[in-house]
Amino acid sequence: MPALSPRLRRKHPSHTPGPVAGPQRRSAPARTAGAAVEAGAAGTVGTAAETGTPGVVGTATEPGTVGRSSPLRPRQAVRRRRRWVPGPADREVLWLYLLTRAGIWTTAYCTRWLFPADPKTPHVAGFFAPWQQWDWGHFLHIARDGYFPGLAGPWTNGWDNREAFFPGFPLLLRAVHTVVPHWATAGLLISFVSGAVAVLALARVARLYLPDGNAGRRAVLFLLLSPCAIFLAAGYTEALFLALALPAWLAAHRQNWPAAAVLACLACTVRVSGLFLVAALAVHFALTARTRRQWRALPWLALPALAPVVYSWYLHLHTGDWMAWKHAQERGWYRDFHTPWEAWQNTWHAAFEESLPTGYALMSQAELLAMVVGILLAGVLARQRRWPEAVYVGLSLWALGTSYWYTSVPRATLLWWPLWVLLAGWSLRTPRFTTLYLCVTAPLMTIFAVTFLSGRWAG
Repeated sequence: MPALSPRLRRKHPSHTPGPVAGPQRRSAPARTAGAAVEAGAAGTVGTAAETGTPGVVGTATEPGTVGRSSPLRPRQAVRRRRRWVPGPADREVLWLYLLTRAGIWTTAYCTRWLFPADPKTPHVAGFFAPWQQWDWGHFLHIARDGYFPGLAGPWTNGWDNREAFFPGFPLLLRAVHTVVPHWATAGLLISFVSGAVAVLALARVARLYLPDGNAGRRAVLFLLLSPCAIFLAAGYTEALFLALALPAWLAAHRQNWPAAAVLACLACTVRVSGLFLVAALAVHFALTARTRRQWRALPWLALPALAPVVYSWYLHLHTGDWMAWKHAQERGWYRDFHTPWEAWQNTWHAAFEESLPTGYALMSQAELLAMVVGILLAGVLARQRRWPEAVYVGLSLWALGTSYWYTSVPRATLLWWPLWVLLAGWSLRTPRFTTLYLCVTAPLMTIFAVTFLSGRWAG
């Protein structure tokens, strides 16, 4: 949003920018439908041009209010209502989202015909068969049977280590299943709706940092056409996590810490990455809280810890192990601790020294490349002094980079929203960057999608 000119400030004293954000301000920042414009783009949280000023892009001007004051509460109520009403920018983002969903579903349809389990069979697999792969089976078993059905558990031979997965997605799947009887349809519906919320929130996050009106759409485009975008459409946790984490980040930038804490707590029920989000929110709070009244919101940051504590307590009741989820990851996915250089060496060996089948070797190469991208991203964020985002990405890299070998690092890039905002900024400065990105990532996205939908390992 362009700033008010000095001439307009002299002409309308009521529009003089206020001090740095804080509860002491009497008027709320103006936000239009589909554009939650924050002063975070300029490094100052919570200062924005007030409504009713002619010539300010994206403000909701009320008839007859220019040059004179109007009652505060009605205007605040209007802004709160309009904040959640999709505007033109939001509709454009949703249209882009729907187009990419159509492309992915077309890919899924062709994959089940071209790559059946038996190449000689004349029968095609079921319509939803391509989506019922890998981790989906764990989520389905948890939602349908619970974590420990029939007193089975880690002490049972052939145990599937399902307690490694946090309960948020399976619980929601169970709830949606009461309305949508088909399990796979329920899971895909969750990811579809969550993905729509996530892209809307990502577009608004991008507008926090980039003043260009195309920033939000560009960031969403880069996310939806990223190599591992197939996992945003599948019955996996990435879309649901982003649908909670990104609004939590927006709420934190608005200094709405109760909302940020509740959303972060819900995100912690979905993935362990929620703990990294909480750490980033804590850093953001420490850097932005200025007044005593702002510091009173500090206890809210303890709320997200409730989710992992309750889950650990539940696992302890059934297994006697407070860290059963972590130990399940170690048993099933080799996530026992190794130094970063050992993890790199083991992944390199799997990628290039012909120790694994070629499909797994190729995905190990993708793991190495994604780790390099993550390290560069963390370095750029630190150089720009965006410490909260740097902490979020850094903790994710540490968790992923200290296992026996790298697992699911390419998928984790979907959750690094600062990456998509940075790429959007670069594309706005260098128009050819968008063409370069799409020419490289669109084929990779198709390869990852076909790999996953045909039942092969895709990270």
